[in-house]
Amino acid sequence: MSGASTPCIKICVIDPASKLCQGCGRTLAEIAQWSGMSEVQRLAVMAKLPKRLAERPV
Repeated sequence: MSGASTPCIKICVIDPASKLCQGCGRTLAEIAQWSGMSEVQRLAVMAKLPKRLAERPV
């Protein structure tokens, strides 16, 4: 992989309730599209992740 930004922390488990990765907070669609996204698009998604992870049901 290139030096592109990624939030992946190698805990790749999709939560069935929230449909988010338990490790990084991305959706399956975001994960699938990640390699085709520009750095600007990646950073925009990454900016949303802390809030998503904080608000997910425990």
